[in-house]
Formats: sequence, C-alpha cells, structure tokens
Amino acid sequence: MTPDKVRAAFADQARSCADLGSPFMARLCTLFATRDWPAGAVRDRVFGWPGDISSQVDSVPLRLAGALHALRLEGDRVLGAVYPPRDCAEKLLWEAVCDRLVAREDWICAFLDSPPQTNEVRRSAAIIAAAHWLAAWSPLPLRTSELGASGGLNLMWDRYALALPGGARGPDEPALTLTPDWEGALPPEAQPIVAARRGVDLRPLDPNDAGDALRLQAYLWPDQPERLANTRAAIAVAGQAPDRADAIDWLAPRLDHVPGQMHLIYHTVAWQYFPRPLQDRGRALIEAAGASATKDAPLAWFGMEADDTGPGAALTLRLWPGDLTIALGRADFHGRWINWTAPAPRPN
Repeated sequence: MTPDKVRAAFADQARSCADLGSPFMARLCTLFATRDWPAGAVRDRVFGWPGDISSQVDSVPLRLAGALHALRLEGDRVLGAVYPPRDCAEKLLWEAVCDRLVAREDWICAFLDSPPQTNEVRRSAAIIAAAHWLAAWSPLPLRTSELGASGGLNLMWDRYALALPGGARGPDEPALTLTPDWEGALPPEAQPIVAARRGVDLRPLDPNDAGDALRLQAYLWPDQPERLANTRAAIAVAGQAPDRADAIDWLAPRLDHVPGQMHLIYHTVAWQYFPRPLQDRGRALIEAAGASATKDAPLAWFGMEADDTGPGAALTLRLWPGDLTIALGRADFHGRWINWTAPAPRPN
C-alpha cells in the first residue's frame, strides 16, 4: 500500500464525514491524511494493508477512528482531554492521537481486524414509516427478517417512536424517539404489530455483550451525541443477537408462507454491499416466494439503499400478491431526513 493511497483514503473519508455532519471526524481524518504518523505497529499495519483500505471496501479509516473512539469511551484520559465535547488545537489533538497509536498499539491493531459495524438506529425511522404504510395495506401481523442486521438494533423498530409534524408514529412509551427532518405527507396511523422477528449478519454483534456493545458505540462519531444516546437507548431494549450466516442462505428456508402473517423482509444500507451473484440469487428466491403469496399470507420486501440518483438512499417496497413496486421516497443514509412521496395504500 503506497503512502499516497493511504492518504487518499483518509482524505476521502474526511470529505464523507463532513458531508454527514461530523466536523470532528473530518478534522481527525484530515490529520491522518496530511501528517506524519509515528513509527510503530499501527503505522505498519495500515500502510501495509493487503487489500483496499478505502471506504468502498475495507473501510480502514473508520476502523482506526472506531478504535480510538472505543478507547475514549472506555475512559482513556489522553483522548478524553482532546475529544468532544472538548475543543483543542490540531497540534494537541494530533499529539494525543500519536501517543495512543504507540502506547495502545496492540489493542488498536486487534480492533482493526474487524470491519465497521455501524448499526445506525436512526434508519429505523424509515422502517417505522414503511411498516405503518404496510399496516394500512394489510392488517395482518408481521413476521420480520432483517438482512445485514449488524447488532440487531433495527430489529426493534416497533419499540421506537417516529416524531412527525403534528403527531407521532409508534408506541405510547417508546424506548427512544427518532426526529428526522420530514418532508411530504405523513404515513398512515395504522399500527403495525410484530409477531416474530429475526435478523442475520455475516459478523453479528451481540448488544447484550459488553465488548460488542462498546464496538457498536465506537463506530459512531464523537461529536454526534444524539447518535450515541439513541444507540444506548436501543441497546437497553435489545433482543437476541442476529444469527451468524450468509444472508441469502439464511433467508431461503424462511420464505415459506405462514397463514395469517405478512412476511416483511428488509435491509437498510446493506443489500448494496452484497456481491452481485448473491443479490441475483436473493432476488430470484424472493420473487419466487412472492409468486405463491396470498392475501392471507402476503410478502413485503423493503429496502433503504443507494441507487444511481440521490440524494440519500431510495426507499423501495415490493409487495405480493400482485408484485407491486411502491416508491416510498428517499432518506438520508444516517436517517437525518426523510422525503416521503408514497401514495396512499390501497387495502390488500
């Protein structure tokens, strides 16, 4: 890995963090892109990375930033003196970071072994809205299957409330309330009911495990305390950890219909990272299951994923019987805003 490629990866991550509202992360990644790193195991590991360190593949900048934030969350005093909510000169920040890169090099290198797991709870805002639309389309209880579930925090979306202009959607006593900037009509007030839920991930985290809970928080950005508060509230009501498996292999036996239930398959910023052959196989399996869906056992497939347009991610819903495709709108990748353009649902 050439130094130029390392610096380019951190510079690109700095721009992305700035666009997603984190001046501190933009500043930190810019320092990594422009300053001389201290000699040691961390520098050797990153500059000798065998694959693609960019955000499109191995996301090494986010791995390293996550390691440092984890140290901060565990009470590291050196980083605590320079990390948000404190503000300091770049020189002091870089000196503190370099100190930790050397003093905690073994711990940081071990943390770098795992890819980022950003279980962004604010994406549940889009799931809540889609589920309310579905509840107006069909009153049947939901059996949910989340693909790429990470730590399973978005499996619990029905425990969260969605604040909307003039009202809210969700339970009366929510574990947390999501407050995206909302544009467009409001989703129906019909209340979805979850009868059963499971999720899957290649490398799932267990929010009930202290180490995994720390990792879920570490990949959040230090100057975005709302995200940290939401994640901690979600961890407090987390259920069973997602299953460890290939998503499509796991989904295949779950596609049998259950009379009296709607099967909701969903994913948020996950499907786009599946290899194309896996996407093709998954799509074929879901469409085949949809072909045998009935009014008493319908199938819904919801995705919040990047496409070729923008801004943000497309919110798309496919429904069976009938193979209907509904464009629900668009959402910020971190759930900061939703532009809802869904038509009124016609009862199934």
